[in-house]
Amino acid sequence: MTEETGTTTHHSTAAARNVSQALNEAKRMVDLIETAEADITMQDREWVAATTYQNFANHINKGFLEYRKSVTETEDFALTDWYGEGSMLRDVMGREYIDMLGGFGLYSPGIRHPKIVAAAKAQLDRSPQYSQEMLDPLRAHLAKVIAKLTPGDIQYGFFANSGTEAVEGAMKLAKLYTGKKGFISTLNGFHGKTLGSLSLIGKAVYREPLLPLLEGVHQVPFGDAAAVEQVLANAKMVGDGIAAVVVEPIQGEAGAVVPPDDYWPRLREICDKYEVLLIADEVQTGFGRTGKIFGVDHWNVAPDIMCFGKALGGGVVAMSGFFSTAKIWKCMEPNPFMHTTTTGGNPLACAAALAQITVLLEEDLAGQAAAKGEYITSRMLTLKEKYPHILQEFRGRGLLLAMIFPTDEIGYKVASGLFSRNVLTAGTLNNARSIRIEPALTVSYDILDEMLRRLEATFASMTV
Repeated sequence: MTEETGTTTHHSTAAARNVSQALNEAKRMVDLIETAEADITMQDREWVAATTYQNFANHINKGFLEYRKSVTETEDFALTDWYGEGSMLRDVMGREYIDMLGGFGLYSPGIRHPKIVAAAKAQLDRSPQYSQEMLDPLRAHLAKVIAKLTPGDIQYGFFANSGTEAVEGAMKLAKLYTGKKGFISTLNGFHGKTLGSLSLIGKAVYREPLLPLLEGVHQVPFGDAAAVEQVLANAKMVGDGIAAVVVEPIQGEAGAVVPPDDYWPRLREICDKYEVLLIADEVQTGFGRTGKIFGVDHWNVAPDIMCFGKALGGGVVAMSGFFSTAKIWKCMEPNPFMHTTTTGGNPLACAAALAQITVLLEEDLAGQAAAKGEYITSRMLTLKEKYPHILQEFRGRGLLLAMIFPTDEIGYKVASGLFSRNVLTAGTLNNARSIRIEPALTVSYDILDEMLRRLEATFASMTV
């Protein structure tokens, strides 16, 4: 309202709104998507390369461009994600890259695995979403399959779209079941960036700008079960209620950190002793990534709640979920609408997830991850001996691996050197000392050998 007239002032949006341009822009890209790859002209490819950079700068986030420039040390912004298959990617200009990032675990079955793509396409021709009123058979069937795949008495689940949603749902379930508000998580742990899961994260770079977050969250060192027990003992003494302990089986974003072998069994004992729930965040470690179907399988531990994501949708459709036992899930029955989503567990995603699990088991992706992880590790340890001033440590399980460098500067040089040799690895924005190697579990030994050759060439170039 204006003081002079008391009338409502409307800000004009005429300069920003242009419906005809919006239609033309949308139609041009749709037409390009529907064009066979071989029929796309060089002019169209150059248009995609140029406008992608401009659109990121003007409509997404300029920070992404500065970050990529710092890692690749190149002015060539035509390197635009365009086409992928298996463990190879091509930019829009046709240049090929070895994918050792795997979409941070999305591409466990490989990029565009034919069985998963076929299932999603078939479901797309039937019904991509559900009515929201009728019962949807694919969601129910996928839940049954996961219940048979998970350890212990896991039986019920809820599907969403992203890993952080799965963690949020698990936190709500734990609070609802226990009637308590507190959580214990770990330093350097990563659980997502929505406000609830962000409260669990053990890194100031993500948390500090958004404080205050959820109260009652305690972070302890990863791998230190005694520290968890101490917090629980202290909380009990002062009357603070702890609903759950939330931990990654192996820390992913922190750099493939593997805990001591007695850690997870001790967590199970401690949580039982203090009557708190144990939540395993398997968003990155689940579905074969670490050489077992689930990360907790390395220690034969059954959590109370498990969170899934990334690989669940087979790298084809976004998919996540959280699952628990019938005893715990019963608290959701009086009001089944306590936690809902419009698109989570849609038929398209469920078809992809069911096909992904089929591929996981038929092709023994967990076994492949274990064998290939050992192969890479043996070669990396040889490189460590040859270049000790560059490669300080190599760690992880299965194909969730990480190179550790003495300084951030060395890590940046390795990431940049690999990129210049057309090898994609995990980014270095927040921690260049640790660079993950997280390829598709189906990656061939020939591709691994080529990646290792290019890595050694990078190391060699840094010693000159």
